[in-house]
Amino acid sequence: MMTQALWVLAASALTAGALAAPVSSEVTRTSYGVVHVKAADFRSLGYGLAHAYAEDNICMLADTLLTVRGERSRYFGPDAKATKPKNGEYGAALEYVNLRNEDSDFFFKGYLDIEQLRAGYAASTQEVRDVLAGYVAGYNRYLRDSVSRLPAACRGAAWVKPMSVDDLYLLIAEKALHATGEVFADAIVAAARDSSATVALAKSVPLASRKLPMGMPAGLGSNGLAIGKEASANGRGILLGNPHYPWTSADRFYQIHLTVPGKYDAMGASLGGMPAVVIGFNQNLAWTHTVTKAIHFTTFALALDPSDPSGTTYFYDGEALKMSSRTVAVESLQVDGTLTTRQKTFYFSRQGAVIVMPGVEWTASSAIVLADANRNNTRLVEQWLAMGKANSVGALKESMNALAGLPWVNTVAADRDGNTLYMDGSAVPNMGTDKFASDCLVVPELFGFDGTRSACAWGKDEGTPDGVFGGANMPMLERQDYVGNSNDSYWLSNVRHLLSGPAPYGYSPLYGSTDVEQTLRTRIGFKQLEAALAEQRHLDADDVQRLMFANRVHAAELILPELVPACLASNDRGLLLACSVLMTWDRKADLDSRGAVLFREFWNAAAGIPGKWKVPFDAADPVNTPRGLAPAAKPAMLQALRAAVDKLNAQGVPLYGRLGDYQTETRNGKRYQLHGAIGDIDGSYNSINMASDLTPTGYRDVAWGTSYLQVVGFDRVGPVAKGLLVYGQSVDPKSAHYADQLPLYSRKTLARLPFTDDQIRSDPAYQRKVLSEN
Repeated sequence: MMTQALWVLAASALTAGALAAPVSSEVTRTSYGVVHVKAADFRSLGYGLAHAYAEDNICMLADTLLTVRGERSRYFGPDAKATKPKNGEYGAALEYVNLRNEDSDFFFKGYLDIEQLRAGYAASTQEVRDVLAGYVAGYNRYLRDSVSRLPAACRGAAWVKPMSVDDLYLLIAEKALHATGEVFADAIVAAARDSSATVALAKSVPLASRKLPMGMPAGLGSNGLAIGKEASANGRGILLGNPHYPWTSADRFYQIHLTVPGKYDAMGASLGGMPAVVIGFNQNLAWTHTVTKAIHFTTFALALDPSDPSGTTYFYDGEALKMSSRTVAVESLQVDGTLTTRQKTFYFSRQGAVIVMPGVEWTASSAIVLADANRNNTRLVEQWLAMGKANSVGALKESMNALAGLPWVNTVAADRDGNTLYMDGSAVPNMGTDKFASDCLVVPELFGFDGTRSACAWGKDEGTPDGVFGGANMPMLERQDYVGNSNDSYWLSNVRHLLSGPAPYGYSPLYGSTDVEQTLRTRIGFKQLEAALAEQRHLDADDVQRLMFANRVHAAELILPELVPACLASNDRGLLLACSVLMTWDRKADLDSRGAVLFREFWNAAAGIPGKWKVPFDAADPVNTPRGLAPAAKPAMLQALRAAVDKLNAQGVPLYGRLGDYQTETRNGKRYQLHGAIGDIDGSYNSINMASDLTPTGYRDVAWGTSYLQVVGFDRVGPVAKGLLVYGQSVDPKSAHYADQLPLYSRKTLARLPFTDDQIRSDPAYQRKVLSEN
């Protein structure tokens, strides 16, 4: 175990390497621990931010660094998995990588390429390099000063180590892979070869039998809504940001305000290890993100040279090329305390990494490679800094046109002049509709293209990084009434103007489908907005907040008008109480809603009943269809209701139980009542996904869902903002900011977000300190 003296020396050495000049940061805290960092330069800005983040979340970040370094097995053994939340402390397990430690270590060491990441950041801006170097130094400064008083979860742990700039590159690179490489982590590791093993290529497998998972895994979602001048009470923009992210791991948000006077001044939230505001606002603009429906990878089918017994020579435009390889070693802690080392070699064509999974084999004559638009995407920080500097939706759009740096999110924005924007500016492979219609597409189930011809490679748009689409081919809608997105495709971003894309082919199929049924969450978002506009014509920020917390359960609104009469008419004595509860329930997921638990358990099963809708989907009316209960589905619905009644009875949960008594988050032994329903499946705009199934004490603790919230309007001088970080700034149970915002959420209250110097200084919790280092 590293001694404290050696540990401090290591932190000092890495900090010295990151700091080329003295740094000085003014770090201020306001109510609920919101962090404001002001500095004269970006290096000092990153320094102050990292120090503050480490104060609140050091154990979680240090544990996550183990993951991206590929060192979990070294400290926790090869067969364990990443740290789950324990005793309310923290979690470092990623929603997107459910691997044994050893496989996780091989994946991150083998798939992330530090040389490529270094080259990417070397080509980035000086501001980006400075803020990253400062972040590393600030983290190490905190460790150096606080090694003896770290939180209990990691105090004295050998795995809490200083950070290097390379570590930060890896940490950011991991976030970029959530919808691509991490989805296929097991397939990438499966294709890697043990250094001591004999090469054994599989027999040929028909391509048509192969199927890959597509898109974003569960655990990430969002709502974004922007109101423009035609629908705004004061003629200026209003923005709602409501990401649905994990409540544990370094994908938790962190409330910050970052200022380099004259260059950058943005407030909102970042993710762990990300030295920029990722969702937020500045003097003239507010923006948020929603997880996009787009696909950020393709695959390529390689033809291999059968004369090469290793299967690592492939043909490209008639030329035989050798795959590149990357051999990595992983140390694993054994039960007797010794360490063993294993090596694996990963293989790559010019398009991407070889993958192997059920139905996708590496044979003597063929292989499939994963082409990942985000594997070496080093543009994230530059993109988010540029967004924070943009002073209008037009400038925001131009920054995305040029960089295409967002990894897997849409952008929804509003500015002070009352303009709004929806745009999928994420890194999507440049494969247009024409390529999909050509003979290049050889394995449609895999988004698989012919890897033997350059004519089938990813294209290039002028002024945009190689291989990804530029602004002219990105789904985009500018409006002065509103735009919104709740994780369905670009097609429905405004009920009054459906997007189909530029003539003649439209947008690439990789951006998602048009003319398809939308989730119930998307539908209720637009339905309640249109109803509010029909009633009032113009909305203010308080109206938008009320829409956010309306907690309507749209599935109940669509089904119960016909299900309840059928229930009562069944004369089933076992259902009479359930019928009465559902009849009197307010069809909401508020704390006082009685019937919400019963409906949830019923609908979780009933949603899958085929042919349940009376009125089918109509692409001309996607918000209001499908709807109504089909008569033929009523018996199956009643059976699902019986099963739900039986489940609640078995758990001792009353059918009329109050939601707030059965949906809670426990912190330091105290249970906090939570409103909200699941989201997509039941049509709740406010999405809360619980970690447990129904128990006698209810649903316990949140896995993911509503996390950071912001409602931003503008007056004649700047932003007027309210916000909430539901789970709080810190994962340390002893911190004052471990659970202080949960009561606000329970009350549907947003806190004022102080933006100007005067507002910050007048905050009742104002605390300021200066951090400096030579």
